[in-house]
Amino acid sequence: MVKAKKYVFEKQFVGLPKATDLKLVEEELPPLKDGEFLSEAVYLSVDPYMRAYAPRLTLGTTFIGSQVAKVTESKNPKFPVGKYIVGEFGWRTHTVSNGQPLLSGFPVAWLVPDLDGLPQSLPLGVLGMPGNTAYFGFLELCKPKAGETVAVSGAAGAVGSLVGQIAKIKGCKVIGIAGSDEKGKWLVDELKFDKFLNYKDTDFDKKLAAAAPNGIDCYFDNVGGELSTKILNKMNLFGRISVCGAISGYNDATAARASPVQPALVFKQLKMEGFIVHRWLDRWFEGIQQNKQWIKEGKLKYRETVTEGFDKMFDAFVDMLQGGNTGKAIVKV
Repeated sequence: MVKAKKYVFEKQFVGLPKATDLKLVEEELPPLKDGEFLSEAVYLSVDPYMRAYAPRLTLGTTFIGSQVAKVTESKNPKFPVGKYIVGEFGWRTHTVSNGQPLLSGFPVAWLVPDLDGLPQSLPLGVLGMPGNTAYFGFLELCKPKAGETVAVSGAAGAVGSLVGQIAKIKGCKVIGIAGSDEKGKWLVDELKFDKFLNYKDTDFDKKLAAAAPNGIDCYFDNVGGELSTKILNKMNLFGRISVCGAISGYNDATAARASPVQPALVFKQLKMEGFIVHRWLDRWFEGIQQNKQWIKEGKLKYRETVTEGFDKMFDAFVDMLQGGNTGKAIVKV
Protein backbone atom coordinates (compact mmCIF):
# COMPACT_ATOMS: atom_id res chain seq x y z
CA MET A 1 0.00 0.00 0.00
CA VAL A 2 1.42 3.37 -1.07
CA LYS A 3 1.19 6.30 1.32
CA ALA A 4 0.93 9.81 -0.09
CA LYS A 5 1.57 13.12 1.59
CA LYS A 6 -0.60 16.06 0.58
CA TYR A 7 -1.44 19.61 1.62
CA VAL A 8 -5.12 20.16 2.41
CA PHE A 9 -6.60 23.64 2.03
CA GLU A 10 -7.93 24.20 5.57
CA LYS A 11 -8.64 27.96 5.76
CA GLN A 12 -9.16 30.71 3.23
CA PHE A 13 -6.15 33.00 2.99
CA VAL A 14 -6.49 36.45 4.53
CA GLY A 15 -3.68 38.65 3.32
CA LEU A 16 -0.39 36.77 3.02
CA PRO A 17 -1.03 33.01 3.43
CA LYS A 18 -0.20 31.53 6.82
CA ALA A 19 1.19 28.06 7.46
CA THR A 20 -1.94 27.14 9.43
CA ASP A 21 -4.10 27.72 6.33
CA LEU A 22 -2.79 24.43 4.94
CA LYS A 23 -2.45 21.06 6.66
CA LEU A 24 0.09 18.41 5.69
CA VAL A 25 -1.51 14.95 5.97
CA GLU A 26 -0.92 11.36 4.89
CA GLU A 27 -3.32 9.07 3.06
CA GLU A 28 -3.21 5.50 1.84
CA LEU A 29 -3.81 5.10 -1.87
CA PRO A 30 -6.05 2.29 -3.17
CA PRO A 31 -4.80 -0.41 -5.57
CA LEU A 32 -4.93 0.52 -9.24
CA LYS A 33 -8.01 -0.20 -11.30
CA ASP A 34 -7.93 -0.80 -15.03
CA GLY A 35 -7.16 2.45 -16.82
CA GLU A 36 -5.35 3.99 -13.87
CA PHE A 37 -1.69 4.72 -13.12
CA LEU A 38 0.36 5.69 -10.08
CA SER A 39 2.87 8.53 -10.24
CA GLU A 40 5.43 9.93 -7.82
CA ALA A 41 6.18 13.66 -7.78
CA VAL A 42 9.72 14.73 -8.67
CA TYR A 43 9.27 18.50 -8.97
CA LEU A 44 6.33 20.66 -7.89
CA SER A 45 5.45 24.16 -8.97
CA VAL A 46 4.53 27.23 -6.95
CA ASP A 47 2.95 30.03 -8.98
CA PRO A 48 1.21 33.37 -8.39
CA TYR A 49 -2.07 32.08 -9.83
CA MET A 50 -2.44 29.76 -6.84
CA ARG A 51 -2.98 32.76 -4.58
CA ALA A 52 -5.35 34.40 -7.06
CA TYR A 53 -7.46 31.26 -7.46
CA ALA A 54 -7.59 30.43 -3.75
CA PRO A 55 -10.93 32.20 -3.06
CA ARG A 56 -12.59 29.85 -5.59
CA LEU A 57 -11.27 26.67 -4.02
CA THR A 58 -13.23 24.30 -1.80
CA LEU A 59 -11.91 23.91 1.72
CA GLY A 60 -10.83 20.40 2.60
CA THR A 61 -9.43 19.62 -0.85
CA THR A 62 -5.83 19.17 -1.97
CA PHE A 63 -4.25 22.54 -2.74
CA ILE A 64 -3.85 23.20 -6.46
CA GLY A 65 -0.74 23.01 -8.58
CA SER A 66 1.15 21.12 -11.25
CA GLN A 67 4.06 18.74 -10.92
CA VAL A 68 6.52 16.73 -12.92
CA ALA A 69 6.06 13.12 -11.82
CA LYS A 70 7.33 9.69 -12.77
CA VAL A 71 4.90 6.86 -13.54
CA THR A 72 5.78 4.02 -11.14
CA GLU A 73 2.87 1.63 -11.76
CA SER A 74 0.34 1.55 -14.58
CA LYS A 75 -2.76 -0.13 -15.92
CA ASN A 76 -3.12 2.55 -18.60
CA PRO A 77 -1.16 2.08 -21.85
CA LYS A 78 -1.12 5.84 -22.48
CA PHE A 79 0.99 6.33 -19.34
CA PRO A 80 3.66 3.59 -19.27
CA VAL A 81 5.88 2.87 -16.25
CA GLY A 82 9.06 4.94 -16.27
CA LYS A 83 7.63 7.85 -18.27
CA TYR A 84 7.66 11.40 -16.92
CA ILE A 85 4.46 13.40 -16.97
CA VAL A 86 3.14 16.83 -16.08
CA GLY A 87 0.19 16.31 -13.78
CA GLU A 88 -2.37 18.79 -12.47
CA PHE A 89 -2.47 16.86 -9.22
CA GLY A 90 -1.92 19.61 -6.65
CA TRP A 91 0.46 19.58 -3.72
CA ARG A 92 0.88 15.83 -3.20
CA THR A 93 3.71 13.30 -3.42
CA HIS A 94 1.89 10.33 -5.00
CA THR A 95 -1.21 10.25 -7.17
CA VAL A 96 -3.54 7.66 -8.65
CA SER A 97 -5.16 8.98 -11.84
CA ASN A 98 -7.01 7.71 -14.89
CA GLY A 99 -5.56 10.51 -17.02
CA GLN A 100 -8.97 11.84 -18.06
CA PRO A 101 -9.14 15.60 -18.78
CA LEU A 102 -10.42 18.04 -16.19
CA LEU A 103 -13.95 19.45 -16.48
CA SER A 104 -12.41 22.54 -18.09
CA GLY A 105 -11.11 20.33 -20.89
CA PHE A 106 -7.49 20.87 -19.84
CA PRO A 107 -5.49 17.62 -19.60
CA VAL A 108 -5.04 16.36 -16.05
CA ALA A 109 -1.77 14.78 -17.21
CA TRP A 110 0.38 14.76 -20.32
CA LEU A 111 3.60 12.99 -21.22
CA VAL A 112 6.70 15.15 -21.10
CA PRO A 113 7.96 15.54 -24.69
CA ASP A 114 11.57 14.87 -25.64
CA LEU A 115 13.62 17.51 -23.81
CA ASP A 116 16.81 16.89 -25.81
CA GLY A 117 18.86 16.62 -22.64
CA LEU A 118 17.38 19.68 -20.91
CA PRO A 119 16.42 19.44 -17.20
CA GLN A 120 13.32 17.45 -16.25
CA SER A 121 12.04 20.44 -14.25
CA LEU A 122 11.55 22.67 -17.30
CA PRO A 123 8.00 21.45 -18.12
CA LEU A 124 6.97 23.43 -15.02
CA GLY A 125 8.64 26.55 -16.40
CA VAL A 126 9.96 27.62 -19.77
CA LEU A 127 8.76 24.39 -21.46
CA GLY A 128 5.36 24.38 -19.79
CA MET A 129 2.60 26.68 -18.61
CA PRO A 130 4.78 29.74 -17.79
CA GLY A 131 6.60 29.44 -21.11
CA ASN A 132 3.37 29.23 -23.05
CA THR A 133 1.95 32.11 -21.02
CA ALA A 134 4.85 34.26 -22.20
CA TYR A 135 4.78 32.98 -25.77
CA PHE A 136 1.07 33.23 -26.50
CA GLY A 137 0.12 35.97 -24.06
CA PHE A 138 2.71 38.36 -25.43
CA LEU A 139 2.79 37.53 -29.14
CA GLU A 140 -0.95 36.97 -29.66
CA LEU A 141 -2.23 39.95 -27.64
CA CYS A 142 0.51 42.58 -27.95
CA LYS A 143 1.49 41.70 -31.54
CA PRO A 144 4.87 43.44 -31.21
CA LYS A 145 6.61 45.08 -34.14
CA ALA A 146 10.36 45.47 -34.54
CA GLY A 147 11.57 48.77 -33.12
CA GLU A 148 8.74 49.14 -30.60
CA THR A 149 9.29 49.71 -26.89
CA VAL A 150 8.02 46.96 -24.59
CA ALA A 151 7.67 47.23 -20.81
CA VAL A 152 7.43 44.12 -18.63
CA SER A 153 6.51 44.17 -14.94
CA GLY A 154 7.44 41.22 -12.76
CA ALA A 155 10.28 40.98 -15.25
CA ALA A 156 12.50 38.65 -13.23
CA GLY A 157 9.78 36.06 -12.67
CA ALA A 158 9.06 32.84 -14.53
CA VAL A 159 6.89 34.55 -17.17
CA GLY A 160 8.24 38.10 -17.31
CA SER A 161 11.84 37.02 -17.86
CA LEU A 162 10.74 35.04 -20.93
CA VAL A 163 8.47 37.79 -22.30
CA GLY A 164 11.35 40.26 -22.35
CA GLN A 165 13.60 37.83 -24.21
CA ILE A 166 10.91 37.01 -26.75
CA ALA A 167 10.44 40.76 -27.28
CA LYS A 168 14.18 41.04 -27.97
CA ILE A 169 13.96 38.15 -30.44
CA LYS A 170 11.24 40.14 -32.23
CA GLY A 171 13.48 43.22 -32.45
CA CYS A 172 11.94 45.34 -29.69
CA LYS A 173 13.49 47.61 -27.05
CA VAL A 174 12.72 46.10 -23.65
CA ILE A 175 12.31 47.75 -20.25
CA GLY A 176 12.21 45.26 -17.39
CA ILE A 177 10.71 46.23 -14.03
CA ALA A 178 11.43 44.25 -10.85
CA GLY A 179 12.07 44.79 -7.15
CA SER A 180 15.81 44.38 -6.64
CA ASP A 181 18.99 45.60 -8.30
CA GLU A 182 20.36 42.04 -8.23
CA LYS A 183 17.47 40.92 -10.41
CA GLY A 184 18.04 43.92 -12.64
CA LYS A 185 21.66 42.96 -13.18
CA TRP A 186 20.53 39.51 -14.35
CA LEU A 187 17.96 41.02 -16.71
CA VAL A 188 20.41 43.41 -18.35
CA ASP A 189 23.69 41.48 -18.24
CA GLU A 190 22.46 37.97 -19.03
CA LEU A 191 19.04 38.35 -20.66
CA LYS A 192 20.04 41.49 -22.58
CA PHE A 193 17.09 43.66 -21.59
CA ASP A 194 17.78 47.23 -22.68
CA LYS A 195 16.78 48.89 -19.42
CA PHE A 196 15.98 47.89 -15.84
CA LEU A 197 13.87 49.85 -13.40
CA ASN A 198 13.45 49.09 -9.71
CA TYR A 199 9.85 49.90 -8.82
CA LYS A 200 10.93 50.52 -5.20
CA ASP A 201 13.09 53.51 -6.16
CA THR A 202 11.72 56.82 -4.90
CA ASP A 203 12.45 58.44 -8.27
CA PHE A 204 10.84 55.63 -10.29
CA ASP A 205 8.61 58.03 -12.26
CA LYS A 206 11.61 60.06 -13.39
CA LYS A 207 13.55 56.93 -14.36
CA LEU A 208 10.56 55.55 -16.29
CA ALA A 209 10.34 58.75 -18.32
CA ALA A 210 14.08 58.60 -19.07
CA ALA A 211 13.94 54.91 -20.03
CA ALA A 212 11.09 55.46 -22.48
CA PRO A 213 11.57 58.95 -23.93
CA ASN A 214 9.41 58.04 -26.93
CA GLY A 215 6.72 56.28 -24.89
CA ILE A 216 5.77 52.61 -24.53
CA ASP A 217 4.03 50.60 -27.25
CA CYS A 218 3.43 47.27 -25.51
CA TYR A 219 3.05 46.43 -21.83
CA PHE A 220 3.02 42.92 -20.40
CA ASP A 221 1.40 43.32 -16.98
CA ASN A 222 2.11 40.83 -14.22
CA VAL A 223 1.52 43.07 -11.22
CA GLY A 224 -1.41 45.49 -11.65
CA GLY A 225 -1.90 48.21 -9.06
CA GLU A 226 -0.29 51.64 -8.93
CA LEU A 227 2.77 50.59 -10.91
CA SER A 228 0.68 49.54 -13.90
CA THR A 229 -1.29 52.78 -13.78
CA LYS A 230 1.99 54.70 -14.11
CA ILE A 231 3.02 52.63 -17.10
CA LEU A 232 -0.34 52.96 -18.81
CA ASN A 233 -0.08 56.72 -18.58
CA LYS A 234 3.30 56.56 -20.30
CA MET A 235 2.00 54.57 -23.27
CA ASN A 236 1.72 55.72 -26.85
CA LEU A 237 -1.47 56.05 -28.81
CA PHE A 238 -2.91 52.67 -29.76
CA GLY A 239 -0.62 50.82 -27.38
CA ARG A 240 -1.40 47.21 -26.42
CA ILE A 241 -1.50 45.74 -22.93
CA SER A 242 -1.52 42.03 -22.15
CA VAL A 243 -2.74 41.47 -18.59
CA CYS A 244 -1.33 38.25 -17.19
CA GLY A 245 -1.74 38.89 -13.48
CA ALA A 246 -2.00 41.39 -10.65
CA ILE A 247 0.27 39.99 -7.96
CA SER A 248 0.62 43.36 -6.23
CA GLY A 249 -2.93 42.93 -4.93
CA TYR A 250 -3.14 39.19 -4.31
CA ASN A 251 -2.27 39.48 -0.63
CA ASP A 252 -4.21 42.70 -0.06
CA ALA A 253 -6.82 41.93 2.58
CA THR A 254 -8.81 45.04 1.73
CA ALA A 255 -11.38 45.25 -1.04
CA ALA A 256 -9.98 48.47 -2.51
CA ARG A 257 -7.52 47.11 -5.04
CA ALA A 258 -8.71 48.94 -8.14
CA SER A 259 -6.54 51.53 -9.82
CA PRO A 260 -7.80 54.47 -11.88
CA VAL A 261 -6.72 53.08 -15.26
CA GLN A 262 -9.74 54.12 -17.28
CA PRO A 263 -8.61 57.65 -18.19
CA ALA A 264 -5.38 56.32 -19.70
CA LEU A 265 -7.30 53.65 -21.61
CA VAL A 266 -9.64 56.23 -23.10
CA PHE A 267 -7.26 59.04 -23.95
CA LYS A 268 -4.46 56.81 -25.19
CA GLN A 269 -6.97 54.65 -27.10
CA LEU A 270 -5.28 51.54 -25.73
CA LYS A 271 -6.11 47.91 -26.27
CA MET A 272 -6.00 46.03 -22.97
CA GLU A 273 -6.89 42.36 -22.73
CA GLY A 274 -6.63 39.79 -19.98
CA PHE A 275 -6.04 36.14 -20.68
CA ILE A 276 -5.68 32.64 -19.29
CA VAL A 277 -3.13 30.59 -21.17
CA HIS A 278 -5.48 27.63 -21.66
CA ARG A 279 -7.08 29.71 -24.42
CA TRP A 280 -4.34 28.28 -26.66
CA LEU A 281 -4.71 24.68 -25.53
CA ASP A 282 -5.02 23.50 -29.14
CA ARG A 283 -1.57 24.99 -29.84
CA TRP A 284 0.06 23.96 -26.53
CA PHE A 285 3.00 22.05 -27.95
CA GLU A 286 3.67 24.73 -30.55
CA GLY A 287 4.73 27.05 -27.75
CA ILE A 288 6.83 24.37 -26.04
CA GLN A 289 8.64 23.42 -29.24
CA GLN A 290 9.35 27.04 -30.19
CA ASN A 291 10.69 27.91 -26.75
CA LYS A 292 12.86 24.77 -26.79
CA GLN A 293 14.23 25.76 -30.18
CA TRP A 294 15.08 29.25 -28.90
CA ILE A 295 16.87 27.70 -25.90
CA LYS A 296 18.89 25.45 -28.22
CA GLU A 297 19.76 28.47 -30.37
CA GLY A 298 20.94 30.41 -27.33
CA LYS A 299 18.22 33.04 -27.73
CA LEU A 300 16.20 32.15 -24.63
CA LYS A 301 17.71 31.71 -21.18
CA TYR A 302 16.04 30.63 -17.98
CA ARG A 303 16.69 30.43 -14.26
CA GLU A 304 15.10 28.36 -11.52
CA THR A 305 14.83 29.03 -7.80
CA VAL A 306 14.79 25.51 -6.32
CA THR A 307 13.63 24.65 -2.80
CA GLU A 308 14.49 21.18 -1.51
CA GLY A 309 11.88 19.05 0.24
CA PHE A 310 8.13 18.51 0.00
CA ASP A 311 7.77 19.81 3.55
CA LYS A 312 9.03 23.19 2.30
CA MET A 313 6.19 23.72 -0.21
CA PHE A 314 4.52 26.43 1.85
CA ASP A 315 7.80 28.27 2.46
CA ALA A 316 8.56 28.28 -1.25
CA PHE A 317 5.02 29.50 -2.02
CA VAL A 318 5.19 32.48 0.34
CA ASP A 319 8.73 33.33 -0.73
CA MET A 320 7.54 33.45 -4.34
CA LEU A 321 4.58 35.67 -3.44
CA GLN A 322 6.99 38.11 -1.78
CA GLY A 323 9.32 38.21 -4.79
CA GLY A 324 12.04 35.99 -3.36
CA ASN A 325 12.46 33.98 -6.54
CA THR A 326 14.37 34.75 -9.69
CA GLY A 327 12.94 32.91 -12.66
CA LYS A 328 10.74 29.88 -12.01
CA ALA A 329 10.09 28.82 -8.42
CA ILE A 330 9.96 25.04 -7.98
CA VAL A 331 10.22 22.49 -5.19
CA LYS A 332 12.33 19.36 -5.59
CA VAL A 333 10.85 16.47 -3.65
